[in-house]
Amino acid sequence: MPNDLFSRPAGNAAARIRVGIGGWNYAPWRNNFYPAGLVQRRELEFASHHLRAIEINGTFYGAQKPAIYAKWAAETPAGFVFSLKAPRYVTEGKRLADTARGIDGFVFGGLAEFGDRLGPVLWQLPPTRPFDPDDLAAFLDLLPRELNGKAMRHVLEVRHTSFLDERYVALARTHGIPTVFTDSTQHPSLADITGDFTYARLMRSQSQLTAGYADDELDQWGARARRWAEGSDLAELPHVAPPLAPKGPRDVFIYFISSAKERNPAAAMALQQRVDAAG
Repeated sequence: MPNDLFSRPAGNAAARIRVGIGGWNYAPWRNNFYPAGLVQRRELEFASHHLRAIEINGTFYGAQKPAIYAKWAAETPAGFVFSLKAPRYVTEGKRLADTARGIDGFVFGGLAEFGDRLGPVLWQLPPTRPFDPDDLAAFLDLLPRELNGKAMRHVLEVRHTSFLDERYVALARTHGIPTVFTDSTQHPSLADITGDFTYARLMRSQSQLTAGYADDELDQWGARARRWAEGSDLAELPHVAPPLAPKGPRDVFIYFISSAKERNPAAAMALQQRVDAAG
């Protein structure tokens, strides 16, 4: 990766694009992504100097203590950010409208320790939860928009086919909450722009490819990332509602998740290199 990974001018499209992976403790990354002999306690430090973002999956299973969040933040360089999967005990309950206590406990229970390393919070709904406009609207109203005086970013991942509905897109846009574009054959996939940043989770890496994806596929995703960052709504990707007209620049988060997980760091670095080379 280039030495100026975090030092590009703010007006540069590449500076608005962060490519990363899910987590950092994964045994097959040792002697692969991580160099031989690197001690496990330094894996986050290493990963954060080679990637611009990491999506923390562990918080999906339970919030961590504030001291842990502070430790993680301290191990990363300036300019790096974490996305966090919100706890499943919030999103998998009977009614989303009744989750105020769980939401506040997670958000105000230590996330401030991340400081400027805090990126979007991902609220992943289970495949068993269908689209309920009233319940979802109440939930979106509960999401805190500020933490210690700084704006918070939330993003919603939907996994029930009933969300492939223009009413959902309209509701998410009304609340200004982006929707994850999930590039997978196993989950509903919609690239409709519903907020002021874009968040994609790419799930098609292949173990037989050194970088997880073929060169032409990475070139294509690099071009898409730049178009998203420039404000475009990508009509060639699956949509529920008509694509929006181009708007102002937006931040873009792209994570390589699942599939041939051992290849995801290489895929993320290869894509970030393409994005940065194009400027």
